[in-house]
Amino acid sequence: MELDERKKIILTAIIQTYLTTGEPVGSRTISKYTDLNLSSATIRNEMSDLEEMGYIMQPHTSAGRIPSDKGYRLYVDELIRQKDQEVSDIKELMIEKTDRLEKVLKQVVKILAFNTNYATMIIGPAYHQNRLKFTQLSKVNENQILAIIVAEGNLVKNHMIELKEPIDEAELLKLNLLLNTQLNGLTIGEINLNMIQQMKQQAGIHSSVISSVVDAVAEAIQIDEEDMPFYTSGTTNIFKYPELAESSKASELIFAFEEKRELVEMLMENSLEEGRSPGADIQVYIGNESSIQTMKDCSVVTASYDLGKGMKGIIGIIGPKRMDYEKVVNNLKTLKTQLDSIFRKNGKTNT
Repeated sequence: MELDERKKIILTAIIQTYLTTGEPVGSRTISKYTDLNLSSATIRNEMSDLEEMGYIMQPHTSAGRIPSDKGYRLYVDELIRQKDQEVSDIKELMIEKTDRLEKVLKQVVKILAFNTNYATMIIGPAYHQNRLKFTQLSKVNENQILAIIVAEGNLVKNHMIELKEPIDEAELLKLNLLLNTQLNGLTIGEINLNMIQQMKQQAGIHSSVISSVVDAVAEAIQIDEEDMPFYTSGTTNIFKYPELAESSKASELIFAFEEKRELVEMLMENSLEEGRSPGADIQVYIGNESSIQTMKDCSVVTASYDLGKGMKGIIGIIGPKRMDYEKVVNNLKTLKTQLDSIFRKNGKTNT
């Protein structure tokens, strides 16, 4: 007897329903939760076949069915296969997108420096208010499991977890279901202590796995300023302006560009604040308004850009306080529009 697609769908529905309710599953329940549009009688016949094939069994106290070990095994293998393929597809797609985006951003910062005659910088897009898409736990060996975490924007992170207690495939499946049922679609701010405690109670002796996964999720979906792509151009333009060309001032400014950490922190703090009013995506910081001491004789103009789905970055221009503000703002607005046309079409992100 062949396990065709219809039988697989019914078997999956039985397993998922049983995992949720803990009660034997009847044909009428399955008819409500599948898209097969089959009668209860037809589903009963398919369930009889599945029972004969050894994928489900019927407890003597109930007319409903529950999964057998063979059924669980098929379900787990198929779940892992699907998630492995999804993660593989995401990684390939992101490599392609990252290469394309990097080339565009490097070109943008060069054009901006040439057009304005000032020092320019651009922070590549990071994912803000990132939401978790799914988590997959896979057994590596008797002492380790691998947590694959996929966040909004198809950001993929791997995290190895050391096991304190042995774990079998059925327990691993239950942990996968628990994590994905409770955490999918949440930001790190929405994952609260009470939720974590409840999950740890349900995980029993494997509660430490829940703690490790939550820590890995937090790490995956928070913004890491150290890893953000940062490109600069036109730093030698600083020497064109006498008030900045003094050797000590110029060297301090160039060092700030090379060090980059303070620049990234300043731009992130000032340009990506939540709740900023519409039209306030271009900001100007004059002299001491900048949080960086070495920028007190400069003006910094920044523009945040949004490629959709939470992907946000910043363009910045640094020059003397007597800079041509109108020209700078016009250039920034033009580049923002160009980035939008390249990477967002009809409200969909193509990068």
